[in-house]
Amino acid sequence: MAFPSHDVHRRLAEPAIMSNFFLGIDLGTTSVKAVLLAADTKTVVVGHSEPTAADLSDVAGIKAKEQDPNLIINAVNRCLDQLPRDKLQHVCRVGLTGQMHGVLFWRANSGCDWSDGDFFTPRDTSQLVTWQDGRCSSDFLSSLPKPECHLGVSTGFGCATIFWYMKHRPKFLEDFNVAGTIQDYVVSMLCGLDSCVMTPQNAASWGFFNTATNQWNENILKAAGFPIHLLPRCVPSGGLVGQTCSAWHGVPAGTHVGAALGDFQCSVYSCMTGPADGVLNISTSAQLTFAMPADFTPPDSPQLESSISYFPYFNSSYLAVAASLNGGNVLATFVETLTAWMKELGVELSDSCMYEKLIGCGLNQETSDLMVRPTILGERHNPLCLGQVTNISASNLSLGHLFRALCHGVVGNITSMMPLELLKQAGIRRIMASGSALTRNEVLRQEVERAFPLQVVYGQNADSAVGVAMVLCDQLNNLQENPGMLT
Repeated sequence: MAFPSHDVHRRLAEPAIMSNFFLGIDLGTTSVKAVLLAADTKTVVVGHSEPTAADLSDVAGIKAKEQDPNLIINAVNRCLDQLPRDKLQHVCRVGLTGQMHGVLFWRANSGCDWSDGDFFTPRDTSQLVTWQDGRCSSDFLSSLPKPECHLGVSTGFGCATIFWYMKHRPKFLEDFNVAGTIQDYVVSMLCGLDSCVMTPQNAASWGFFNTATNQWNENILKAAGFPIHLLPRCVPSGGLVGQTCSAWHGVPAGTHVGAALGDFQCSVYSCMTGPADGVLNISTSAQLTFAMPADFTPPDSPQLESSISYFPYFNSSYLAVAASLNGGNVLATFVETLTAWMKELGVELSDSCMYEKLIGCGLNQETSDLMVRPTILGERHNPLCLGQVTNISASNLSLGHLFRALCHGVVGNITSMMPLELLKQAGIRRIMASGSALTRNEVLRQEVERAFPLQVVYGQNADSAVGVAMVLCDQLNNLQENPGMLT
């Protein structure tokens, strides 16, 4: 398995104007980020991020998690507006990545409007049902046909969501004839495609996709009455799918566009330098991963109770992944709860101020015998597992004890899913640690270093926008070195 070189990509540089650039865009759960990567030096020249504020209110009774695609695309437009147009005019390839598992529906040939100039706005689309969606209960999921693939199906997965609409709102599906992730949608709109193309990385995140054959379980789905016309056509991860149909924020019409990739794979690609590296990311959720050997093949069927999954990576390789639903969102929930309690008591304090004060309390409390299991959102391999606080005594109820124990629990949960012994058996000698929760929270970093008696490296931040740009850059370099290869 080839690994990217990272010795220079984090250093900001100012290459000549005539240099070509790779534009990488990440459509995340809470924000959009865009970067320009210089082709000649493989350095990040400039980047910008914008919050989406796209979350919609829960639909009563179905635990829905939906986002407004208009607000997401607005954030994309704001983001690109902040990048230098003289450099955008020299972009040679555009790469998209974003939040996996979710599904957006639209109508072919009318999914957007380009009439405002060199950017598009969504039209004739549904809301985005995100990976956090909880409408598919355990009973509903157990009623679905058994997939012929190694990854199971959970609530928030595209195919599960479509099955839910089939049962509960069948007329809703009649309004649309194309479906994909939010990043697939943007690729389709940029290239003027009348259908959706999808890489195995995103297809596997929907469920009912066999990564060994790179095919959907069409026979199984068809027998269940599934609208298989909504299944995207699959293309290789890292390949190109078309060209921009119009000038876009200065990016010329006719610029090559890559097939959209999964944000998790791109974040790993941005910081994993070799097979001895494990990557830990704690942001909204938490993931711990390492690369499997090139000859690894996953199991034939889902291992539903296993805490480790095998995600398709590049060149038919896989990542071993412990993907927890409980990460920085647990800490955020705790902060929001405390802030709400304070408000009930007549004291106003912002969430950010509360978070900083809690970190200070945690740093003053080096250890705690209070035990917190932070799985308030359950886990995909154990959806009924909820949080617990145990070993409570009169001497460990301070905020310092509680915040220290909560951070310890977040790290302990992910290491319970992928034990240290497994990492050592895989030859992992270094942990590349990143994510917004770790960047902000020194208490959490201390707990990571206690949990991993290995070298822990910060600063080589996992960055999906950088990762997707690097993929396109490496693919172009490989093509130039091997002109006969297929991109």
